[in-house]
Amino acid sequence: MYNIGDLIIYSSHGICEIDDITEKTFSEETKTYYVMHPLNNQQLVIHIPINSKKLNLSDVVDKKTAMKIIDSFKNLGVEWIEKNNHRIHIYSEAIKKGDRFEIAKIVNTLMAKQKDDEANGKKLGNQDVKLLNTIQNSLFSELALSLNTTTEDIYNQVERNLQVQ
Repeated sequence: MYNIGDLIIYSSHGICEIDDITEKTFSEETKTYYVMHPLNNQQLVIHIPINSKKLNLSDVVDKKTAMKIIDSFKNLGVEWIEKNNHRIHIYSEAIKKGDRFEIAKIVNTLMAKQKDDEANGKKLGNQDVKLLNTIQNSLFSELALSLNTTTEDIYNQVERNLQVQ
């Protein structure tokens, strides 16, 4: 169980701070809820039952794990799937599981594809760009928090690692 003030990762919202733990009653059933907000959106308030089967909360990665994730960008990412809808579906399902190393592989693949497309005078598709921006921002923010640095620094470290390929 988390406490008020804890920073956690909540699915696609990224880093959230727990503001309160409260009980709410709906349909004569009382449940305990985490009340939290994403660090990148102070206005959004999220209420999620503590005992929810779909509760997808996790701790922010530690420094050692954060460095391993950044180093993982020296390796190849996931397989590129040619069919757009299938690719987005497969990548999104993997992202929902919350495995940071798998998410990093997807970011790796999308960043590499974007660079390759730009080198060939093309643009990455809109759905891919949207997915890349969302998961890249979330992952890089978490890594920056773990390593006490900026997302720009994380991006630069990842870029250097991608150039090794």
